[in-house]
Amino acid sequence: MSVELNDLLEDLKRRMEGALESLRRDLSGLRSGRASPNLLEPIRVEAYGSVMPMSQVGSIAVPEARMLTVSVWDNALVGAVERAIRDSGLGLNPAAEGQTIRVPIPQLTEERRKEMAKAAARYAENARIAVRGVRRDGMDTTKAQEKKSEISQDDMKSWTAAIQKLTDEHISKVDSILADKERDIKQV
Repeated sequence: MSVELNDLLEDLKRRMEGALESLRRDLSGLRSGRASPNLLEPIRVEAYGSVMPMSQVGSIAVPEARMLTVSVWDNALVGAVERAIRDSGLGLNPAAEGQTIRVPIPQLTEERRKEMAKAAARYAENARIAVRGVRRDGMDTTKAQEKKSEISQDDMKSWTAAIQKLTDEHISKVDSILADKERDIKQV
C-alpha cells in the first residue's frame, strides 16, 4: 500500500498542528499579570458525583483587568467551585458572594514570573518533542516505502526534505508562541 506524499504531509501537518494546539492550551493556563478566562478553564470541579470542567458549572467573566468572576449556575456548587480554584495551584484566593465567585488576580512577583517562564519553556519543549515524534513517524513511513521499492531513492530524498521543512516550520511556530507567552509573563 503506497502512501502519496501529499497525503502523508497532510497527516503529519494535522498531527503537528495538534501539538501546537496542545501547547496553546497549556500556556493559556499559565498566569500572566492580567485576568483571562483561560486561566480558570483547565480547572476541574467536583460536581454531581463526577469531575467537570469549570465551563460546565458556571460562566467566567473579566469585569476588570485584575479580576475574574465565576457565575455559578447551581447554588449548591459554589463551595466546590471556590475550593477547586483555591486548590488549583495558581495562587488564587477566591471569595464567594452569593452565586458569584470573585477571583482577584494578584501582581506576580519577579520570582513567580521566572517560575512561569520556566514552566512555559517546559511546555514548549514538550511540544517540540511531539513535533519531532511526528517527523520520526513520517520518516519511518518514507523509509518503509523505499525499502518495499514503492518509491525511489530520489523520491525518498525529496519526501524527507519536505517532511523536514514541515517540521522546521512547526518548531519555529512553537518558538514564536513561547516568545509571545514569555513577553506576556514578563510584562509588569
